[in-house]
Amino acid sequence: MPTSLPNQPGEGEGARTSYAYKASLVSSAQQFELTDEGLSWRIGRRSGVWPYADIASVRLSYRPMSLQSRRFRADIAKAGGGRIAILSTTWQTVSLMTPQDQGYRAFITELHRRMQAAGSTASLTGGIGMVSYATAVAMLVLLAIAMTGLLVRALATSEFTGALFLIGIAIWFAWTIGGFVKRNRPRTYSFDALPEKLLP
Repeated sequence: MPTSLPNQPGEGEGARTSYAYKASLVSSAQQFELTDEGLSWRIGRRSGVWPYADIASVRLSYRPMSLQSRRFRADIAKAGGGRIAILSTTWQTVSLMTPQDQGYRAFITELHRRMQAAGSTASLTGGIGMVSYATAVAMLVLLAIAMTGLLVRALATSEFTGALFLIGIAIWFAWTIGGFVKRNRPRTYSFDALPEKLLP
């Protein structure tokens, strides 16, 4: 879906940045635009404009799926209630989820720039919640202990084929689950330093 680039020096004050994606195959596109008035959004029959100074929080996270490993998400909340989510991928067909890395990154970066210019005091956080993160780390540690025990047993009984299989599984888990945990470490950030690991 077409996405304009952020304002560049020399462009008019009314320059806008837009972004759209489909959250599911059967849903209509969710449309967002950064205007002089604020963050304009349209999701199905609902729509609105949130002034940048009224945005209470932004949370950036890494949310891979089986069909798309490079999937990022921004959760935006408004003071007084209201929450919207912006994803870096869009559904094209039943088996195809397409990344929109450049458009998503440009939109999120420009949103932060405009919020800062509006004097925003929003809470800026990255990763998943502390409880979810602690649970994920604990599960990863328990899995590592279990895999180590199975590997030792396989080597002790000369089951080298099984040992190689376990090593392969361990590498895969370290690459996928370990990468998820590492990227989604809870953190706070500033308008001037967006977390690179949570942007495509």
